[in-house]
Amino acid sequence: MELTFPQKDALTELINIGYGRAAAALSELTGYRVNLEVPQVAIHEIEAVAPVLETMLGASVASVNQRFSGPVSGNALLLLDEASALVLGRLLSENGGSSTEFDSNAREIITEVGNILLNACLGVFGNLLHIQVNFAVPQLYVGTVPRLLQSVGQNAAEPMQFGLMIHTRFSVKTGDVAGFLVIVLGIASLDRLLQKLVEWESRQLQ
Repeated sequence: MELTFPQKDALTELINIGYGRAAAALSELTGYRVNLEVPQVAIHEIEAVAPVLETMLGASVASVNQRFSGPVSGNALLLLDEASALVLGRLLSENGGSSTEFDSNAREIITEVGNILLNACLGVFGNLLHIQVNFAVPQLYVGTVPRLLQSVGQNAAEPMQFGLMIHTRFSVKTGDVAGFLVIVLGIASLDRLLQKLVEWESRQLQ
């Protein structure tokens, strides 16, 4: 499935707003300026999501997964490769350090960062698209991409058919971290989301 140019443009604008809020929240949390690149937005059938992510991030990832429900339901995931997760864990750790392992402290940090990013982006969808979104408690997963997507599909309210993939890079202090935000949706939720985008664009022109 291909997004039309207006759909991709509208989604990019929404994500930019969400990421802007997330960057402000992360800056307040860390005391450092957080810079976010303009995201690249694409949509893929669910079978194609894992190969794309493995190409960009490698076989093993750290992911924060947050289920959301309402008229549009699905799973939102922040995915980082192992190197990015370690960099982020070190940068945001109170005692700094040079750990080469994804320990409990790094896990807590990544979960908190994921919670901030996911809530900021999904919150924009809710506020600007007028969609009521309810959030579950975020869960951290460390492992392979295929097993992650399999577990997401097993707990879904409707069959997961598409992945809305948002690729960005952000930096904190001197660290450069690449990551994906993936929103996994069924066909009914995707249709509702795209319809809400059309309505939002119409309101923008009034």
